[in-house]
Amino acid sequence: MKFPYFYQLMLGFLSVIIMILTISVFSIVLFARNTAIKGTENRLFSYAESIVDVNLSSDQLSNFQSLLGNQGVTFFVFDNDGHLIFPDLPDNIETRVVPDEEDRLQSGERVSLTTEQADLYGNPRETAYVYLPYFNKSTSDYSGFVAVSAPVSQIERQMSELKRNLFNAFLISTVIAIIMSFIFARYQVKRVNRLRQAAHMVAEGDYDVRLSHKDRDEIDNLSQDFNKMIQALDMSRQEVARQEDRRKTFMQDAAHEMRTPLTTINGLLEGLEYDVIPESQRLRSIKLMRKETKRLIRLVNENLDYENIRSNRIMLNKHALPLTEIFEEIQEQMKSLAESSNNTLQLSVEEPITVFADYDRFKQILVNLIKNAIQFTNNGLITVTGIKTHQGTQIRIQDSGIGMTEDQLKNIWDRYYKADISRTNTKFGESGLGLSIVQQLVALHEASISVDSTPEKGTIFTIDFPDPEKN
Repeated sequence: MKFPYFYQLMLGFLSVIIMILTISVFSIVLFARNTAIKGTENRLFSYAESIVDVNLSSDQLSNFQSLLGNQGVTFFVFDNDGHLIFPDLPDNIETRVVPDEEDRLQSGERVSLTTEQADLYGNPRETAYVYLPYFNKSTSDYSGFVAVSAPVSQIERQMSELKRNLFNAFLISTVIAIIMSFIFARYQVKRVNRLRQAAHMVAEGDYDVRLSHKDRDEIDNLSQDFNKMIQALDMSRQEVARQEDRRKTFMQDAAHEMRTPLTTINGLLEGLEYDVIPESQRLRSIKLMRKETKRLIRLVNENLDYENIRSNRIMLNKHALPLTEIFEEIQEQMKSLAESSNNTLQLSVEEPITVFADYDRFKQILVNLIKNAIQFTNNGLITVTGIKTHQGTQIRIQDSGIGMTEDQLKNIWDRYYKADISRTNTKFGESGLGLSIVQQLVALHEASISVDSTPEKGTIFTIDFPDPEKN
């Protein structure tokens, strides 16, 4: 059985309010009654003190009896044995009262109590009693006590009036509480429903919904977190869509790149099989097949390498590497590739310095960045420099190529992204993975990489490798 949240809130508010009102009413009635009884007892004690002050003179006691009797107050005077001294009763009636609190009276303590007794008509009524001890003035010995009593019917009438007024106030407060609970519950449920509707819209695919909030309470905080979640979901959705587009583009490019060498290899193999290739061309055909096979292997290895790096399935073996020797190796390795595009490649180190890195992966970073520079540069200059900084070693790869726009710079680290598809050149093995691999390898080295580019003027990649003690 469903119990709507609106009624749960309303019932919760109403229960708390009614409970507080009920406790308040009972507390007020109890406090008022106790206060009234306490006032009556204090009044009776003052009468008893006046009686003791007249030295228990018969005439004075008679006057007090007449005066207090008009107020419904009665009193009795007893000696230390509990025998009645005043008022006088017939001789055939012997009255002796020994209160339970006699020890307290003998020690000079006042005693008060409230009890029920029958009136002239036999009906029970609540009566307040006070006992005040008196002592011999010369010897200070206990001589007896004065008992003063008065009905508390007047208090009951006052309490009845108070209860009636409080009950009326309770009814009015309950009605107001119901109205206020309805308003508050409706307001809170409305805010919750806004969240529910927004969640439903997101479930339907609308990621543009946003909730307003004022940072007042937990629901506002929840609305704020909801907005952040939707923003993250939207960014994730866009990223998935963008990666899917890149994947499709990559698959098309990969299929195109694979189809060409596979077609070449297949044609040459058929020629060799059917002996249609002249003997003088056989060696050339085999070399061509090896070249095309290397292209296929390179394409597959780039994808496997990227996945291994991204999944942290490779371990770095970092050492202090001599930068001059590595630059000389790369100069020799990349020289012919640069010359094929009429580019000049210069690698220089200001002084004999080292870089703290994994040898193979460090070379892979530089080779990928240099290949990228060569790919987008024709008849230009590509320089690679290394300098020592306070934090470690800095490598700069600068070219004078076509450069990139700000929009292109935002996406260059994305997998499968190609800044200029028209420049795709199979001789470089370009698949859109080179810079993605560079970024992952730089992160594994706990280094940092930045790029600055101007269209038609060139691009500068800057990598900062930290020293061992900086890690």
